[in-house]
Amino acid sequence: MPDTTSLRVADLRQNTPTAFDLRPDPATQKALADELGLTGLRKLRFAGQVAARGRRDWELTGRLGATVVQPCVVTLEPVTTRIDVDVRRLYVADLPEVTADEIEMPEDDSIERLGNVIDPGAVMSEALTLALPLYPRKDDIAPTNAVFAEEGISPMSDEDARPFAGLAELRDALKKDS
Repeated sequence: MPDTTSLRVADLRQNTPTAFDLRPDPATQKALADELGLTGLRKLRFAGQVAARGRRDWELTGRLGATVVQPCVVTLEPVTTRIDVDVRRLYVADLPEVTADEIEMPEDDSIERLGNVIDPGAVMSEALTLALPLYPRKDDIAPTNAVFAEEGISPMSDEDARPFAGLAELRDALKKDS
């Protein structure tokens, strides 16, 4: 998304929410679809508001709607999915900066550090990315078993991968012997 959607925090009114209604043009939708590896993206809209939460924090709430087309993970045929999700981000002024290599993720993943701007366009792109089906599949396609093995080697089956399958065979063999 172009940076034209950014809202400067200094310009936001403390006592009145600032509404936004983003409906990207076809060129912007195509660019976003290409970035996300989508076959198509239609009817993209993100509408909501940014409102003050206390003296220094801000909350963005909105509704994201889009129709996406992705290739089926089995057949590569187009799969169309309608996405309608509520989106919330809380921008906190006093959120400590992360300096460690490894951190524990907080329970509330909607909290972000407050910067100079709040960008509904960037939130729209992120929310769309998170809402996409990971493994789109056409409705009439049954699950398949993939088998991978080098030539001349018997492929491992699901039964072979069971951790206690060998113990059951050993138990049965011991019962026969006794």
